[in-house]
Amino acid sequence: MKKRLVLAALISVLATACVPQQQYNQEVQQVQHLTYMDNTYKQLNQNLQTEVNTDQVQIKQLQNRLQVTMVNAILFPEGGWELSQNGKRELGKIVPTLQSVTGKQIVIEGFTDNELILEPLKSRFPNNWYLSAARAISVVSYLEEQGIDPNELSAVAFGKYHPVASNDSREGRAQNRRINIVIQDQTP
Repeated sequence: MKKRLVLAALISVLATACVPQQQYNQEVQQVQHLTYMDNTYKQLNQNLQTEVNTDQVQIKQLQNRLQVTMVNAILFPEGGWELSQNGKRELGKIVPTLQSVTGKQIVIEGFTDNELILEPLKSRFPNNWYLSAARAISVVSYLEEQGIDPNELSAVAFGKYHPVASNDSREGRAQNRRINIVIQDQTP
């Protein structure tokens, strides 16, 4: 949809008047970028269709970025930070798409609920910042092992902050425990 609007705008500008070469090049580049992101979005949706249909994964296309949100339950064992075998299978579904991503940054964002961490995990993870960081790093490490360029990978921890649902219910807490895989433009 965005691609069509940009393409229509580009055609109308070209049809009504001559534009400077630099402006034309920028508009062509923007159309190419939107097409690239749209194709990547479609590949991710296709590869994760079952998970999307069962609300375990959400894929959003935002301005200049794509965001794949995966609930922790499909990636990690309860209270865990190391990927489960199922988590590796789930990530494996999108590895080919991520391997084809070029000139972008792949940011893995870790989130938790607001529950306090109890022993024995508390000695390893004093708070939710540490746990969300360990989960994000676990995903980054796995993606690197699968051949994703480490120069394009990064991990970010948000802990219990930025919830997407209320932490007052079990279901809400489950939604807040998540990993976002964000494909975005490289920062200089």
